[in-house]
Formats: sequence, structure tokens, C-alpha cells
Amino acid sequence: MFASIASRYDRANTILSAGVHHRWRKAAVRITDPKPGDRILDCATGTGDLAIAFHKAVGERGVVVGTDFTPEMIELARAKSPSIRFEVADVTKLPYPDASFDVASIAFGIRNVGDPRKGISELARVVRSGGRVVVLEFGQPANRFVRKLYDFYRARILPIVGGAITGRQDAYRYLESSAARFPCGDEFVAMMRESATFQTIEYEPLTFGVAYLYCATR
Repeated sequence: MFASIASRYDRANTILSAGVHHRWRKAAVRITDPKPGDRILDCATGTGDLAIAFHKAVGERGVVVGTDFTPEMIELARAKSPSIRFEVADVTKLPYPDASFDVASIAFGIRNVGDPRKGISELARVVRSGGRVVVLEFGQPANRFVRKLYDFYRARILPIVGGAITGRQDAYRYLESSAARFPCGDEFVAMMRESATFQTIEYEPLTFGVAYLYCATR
């Protein structure tokens, strides 16, 4: 499914979110406060937008690795930023040693993992003590009025527009339904605590709770 929409994925994201997804990724970089020279792993990197944002923050002294299970996405990411190491990998079986990164992130991908707890466990495993695991994912707005508007957009508008852009309306119906079912806020924090040992876990809703940003310290 992801392979079939890869070539139009960026365009669809920008149109469907009215460009807000770029601000969400900038928030993910900000909350981690990366330093020049840090080692960053971005999983479910897609076409590499978050990995590229991290690369700008850590500079040439840093190391950024972006992984995705869809080779077509990785090829597009490599074309966008040849200076970043992009590799095909499964977040539930990461091919990296323990404690080898300062930050491990995943944006809008954890809900698509067959075993999200295993994915979180692997993200935590490859991060050093004191490092951070960052998750950016869709959620449900707390405000009832905003939630009704968003639910209407997500169920009725998003699949039609996404389908028109990519030719795969079924893909965007799946993405809509997976986002609607996935836990957010305190429920997702509980899932993270069940998956790995963290010193602290903080989160903040973005754009009225359309998305949530979680930052856990190992």
C-alpha cells in the first residue's frame, strides 16, 4: 500500500494537512533539543522529512539514519538528501546495537506497526541512557466541537482527496481508520510504559489534538 502511494506521498501530506505537518515535525525536533554531533535514528521515515529536519539541527558533525520498511519510500528519501543514511529496516527488528543513538524517533508510523509495543521497545533499546525516544502520531481532539469537525473531515473528506491525489482511496481509508482507533494522550503513555523503562514521559497535543507529540527520556 505504501509503495503504491510513495511517489505522491509528500504532495498528499501537504495538501491534506494544509502544510501543518511541517510544523509538527519542527516541534518534534524542538522537543528533543538535539546538539551538534548527536546521533539520530528516525524510523518509519517515509520520504525523510523528519530525518532531514534533524540533520539540519545536528549539523555535519552529527549522524542521522532514516529507516523505513518500504523500499520505494527510501529511494525517494535518498534522492531528497544524499547526505543522510537511509536504510530499509523494520522498527520491530532494528539492526543497530544497544545504546547507539542519542535520539530515536518515529512520526506517524507507530500506529501502522503490527506490534507497536515491540516497536517502542526497539526504539528504547537503541537509545543511550539519558537519550530520548520521540513519537509523533495522530490523536483525537479533546474539544467535542473540534472533534466532530475533525472526525467529519477524516472520515468523509480525507479519503476522497487523498484518493484523488494518489489514485488509492483505499489507502487513505485505511490511514483514516487506523488513526481513529489508535490510543492517544495518557493511553499511549501507558502503552509506552508497558513497552520499555523510561525515566520520564511527557506529551503535548498539537493543533487542538489532531496530533500528539510524546518525548520519553531513557
